[in-house]
Amino acid sequence: MRLALYEPDIPQNAGALLRLSACLGVAIDIIEPCGFVLGDRRLKRAGLDYLADAALARHESWASFRAVPRGRLVLLTTRAPLAYHRFAFRADDTLLLGRETAGVPDAVHQAADARLRVPMRPGLRSLNVALAAALVLGEALRQTGQFPMEPS
Repeated sequence: MRLALYEPDIPQNAGALLRLSACLGVAIDIIEPCGFVLGDRRLKRAGLDYLADAALARHESWASFRAVPRGRLVLLTTRAPLAYHRFAFRADDTLLLGRETAGVPDAVHQAADARLRVPMRPGLRSLNVALAAALVLGEALRQTGQFPMEPS
């Protein structure tokens, strides 16, 4: 299981997602260009001292990210017809998150093997990207039995 951030533009969200990936033992890909410098103090503040524990892979572009073979690409999007809790996740899925301000372009939408949404009350636009990722990643890890083991 992996998280992938497509051209993130809010460093605090990227920091929170790096912290989430470190805590849950999930690798994370950042697809550049980012809307901030990866050494940004806001990213560091959101990630606290967990950034060193995140398994981070940086990709200079969408094309370089796609050149690395991996399992299914699962896009989280408000435009998806299927709710995430009705989807059967696989252990090698990569959960792809779009830019906070623009989502992903149509070509990226079409490249996804599956598109999922978080069900919400009518009339509301979206959740924060880090919150949406945490919800969906939690369900994916539960389904695939990949939550970190608790010490006995």
